[in-house]
Amino acid sequence: MYGFNVILNTTMDDAEAKVRAALQEEGFGVLTEIDVKKVMKAKLDIDRGGYKILGACNPNFAHKAIEAEADIGLLLPCNVLLREEKDGSINVGFMDPIAVLKLVDNNPVISEVAPMVREKLMRVRNKLK
Repeated sequence: MYGFNVILNTTMDDAEAKVRAALQEEGFGVLTEIDVKKVMKAKLDIDRGGYKILGACNPNFAHKAIEAEADIGLLLPCNVLLREEKDGSINVGFMDPIAVLKLVDNNPVISEVAPMVREKLMRVRNKLK
């Protein structure tokens, strides 16, 4: 598996506010935001439920990873997905850095950083429950 998630019984806006606050508490900032619902409507005139991707980054861990592996930026930032389900709940998914960073062969710094980032993201998820 390449991620873990939590289901929230709230609105997309409320879920996003809670996610952003919990990320900030764990030292993450949101570098990128892709509102897929908006893009699909604008580019393809397709109506769909809420689907937003937040690119979260913890600068300290990102710095360590970049210093250890120059091309690691191809795997950054850590994506957090907010997806509206048919029942109106919001599925908040988190990229599992351990799974994704296994793509980096035998770099001890990356092997050290990935579990720490995963732990922080799991704490974010747990704060949302």
